[in-house]
Amino acid sequence: MPTNKNASIRYQALDKCFRDFLHRYYIDDLIEKCEEALLYYNGIGGVSRRQIFEDIKFMESETGWSIPLERRKDGKKVYYRYRYSDFSINNQPLTDEEAQQLRTMIITLSRFRGLPTNEWVEDVISNLEWRFKLRRKSENIIGFEQNEQLRGLNWLSAIIDAASNHQVLRIKYSNYKNRELEVTVVVHPWYVKQYNNRWFLMAYNADYNSITNFALDRILDLQIVENVQFIKNEDIDFEDYFKDVIGVTIPKPEVTKQRIILQFSEKQYPYVTSKPMHHSQAIVNDEERTIAIEVRPNYELEQQILSFGPDVEVLAPDSYRKYIKEKIINNYKKYVPVQKGCTDIV
Repeated sequence: MPTNKNASIRYQALDKCFRDFLHRYYIDDLIEKCEEALLYYNGIGGVSRRQIFEDIKFMESETGWSIPLERRKDGKKVYYRYRYSDFSINNQPLTDEEAQQLRTMIITLSRFRGLPTNEWVEDVISNLEWRFKLRRKSENIIGFEQNEQLRGLNWLSAIIDAASNHQVLRIKYSNYKNRELEVTVVVHPWYVKQYNNRWFLMAYNADYNSITNFALDRILDLQIVENVQFIKNEDIDFEDYFKDVIGVTIPKPEVTKQRIILQFSEKQYPYVTSKPMHHSQAIVNDEERTIAIEVRPNYELEQQILSFGPDVEVLAPDSYRKYIKEKIINNYKKYVPVQKGCTDIV
């Protein structure tokens, strides 16, 4: 596969046009979209009609991706689209040349191995090597955390593209509390975050002047909105945005940061100290197996604490201890019939 950067940009722009069944792209439109992509990524345009025809010819060839391209007549004009709406050059298996390029990239990344600030490189390299079978041995000896039945990952690439290209999105999604309720909103995608093996979109909703959190597995449909000006993120640093919470749920402004003290069982304590619940985690008393975290309580914190079962106790503050206690009592009532007059649990 040719490694020319401008060619790669044009192929991606053409692929995006061909799989867009909501619009008709004639040759002049294809030229314009390629020009826009080159200007955005390189700051320099310059695409000829002949170049686009050559690109299409290459993409249709076996050397390229053998794309199933249709040329549909519209009067005297012709527009282009894939025969199948789910086809994309990005869904095709790696060619030998692409595999070699990936090997080269892995070798380059390998130079960063061992540096204290680049632990993430180890995960990236190993993931790439095994997922694309680039190691010499073919035994299946490693497993990466993933949910094979997780829905919504098909939206991830389109959302990242929209955020990168400053494109407004129309999203239809199902409500968490009422799955039968479908809501459609127009939003400005700002940030994508992964938590607990799920992906979430943080998008600005101009109607409410607020940031909305969308779980990708709740999205039913997603479309680019062409006639709405994109509102850029000028104020929020998302690296700082989540620093006082666990997970992706930002509580209401009145929910302030609290110092929550937890006591763990002998069995669970070593795990919690080796894998902190939050970056603020600190040991209060090692002998008593107590730790403290400074967070704004939210749904994810509650779920983490409850997931430890009898291996954890909330010691402070009293208000949060009482809140978790009520959750445990309600859960207890579901399993043990409570007789009248015996509803108090100490």
